[in-house]
Amino acid sequence: MESDRGRSEAASLLDFVSTSTVAALEVSQRLEKILAQPDATGDFPKTGLGEKLRAVSRLILSGVKTRVYYVTLDGFDTHANQPQVHTNLLREWSEALSAFLVRLEQSGQQDRVLVMTFSEFGRRVSENASLGTDHGAAAPMFLAGPRLPKIIHGQNPDLSDLEDGDLKYQIDFRSVYAAVLDGWMHTDSRQALDGDYQAVGQALELFA
Repeated sequence: MESDRGRSEAASLLDFVSTSTVAALEVSQRLEKILAQPDATGDFPKTGLGEKLRAVSRLILSGVKTRVYYVTLDGFDTHANQPQVHTNLLREWSEALSAFLVRLEQSGQQDRVLVMTFSEFGRRVSENASLGTDHGAAAPMFLAGPRLPKIIHGQNPDLSDLEDGDLKYQIDFRSVYAAVLDGWMHTDSRQALDGDYQAVGQALELFA
């Protein structure tokens, strides 16, 4: 037979799930209502990423309290025919991001938003037999925001000094996450990342 404690824990869990479900539905309905309104401002490219960032800008400007928005641009797994594919993808990324930042600036909200672009993998240096490149270790990260100094962290990679065919990374990506968490979001990066990465690879004082 189930104990009183077991029934109490089950009831508490059910209450939590019920409350969370109601809250999620209410938020979903609010977002749908915002995005259903006509959008006559901003000149976003009619691409997948352009439409995603248009939606994010509308939610930010509507006053939604969400602190983190996450969108994706797929297709960078370029094992074949990389030159043209990569060119098109970088153009889509650049045009969509530029339109997003312009909209924020025009609305006076640019100081509230930091954009971070990253990939879960890099590419190898050598071209394969299919005019592409295979998975690699190091990759760049791009941050955009008016509070950021216009500088590059790290040096250009040395193509003659590779590690098993891969570029050698100079900055641990977790140190960038740590800088963003501590300096921008004002939360403890050590707890979020389960470690102290503020000075891994190279100390990043992005928001000093």
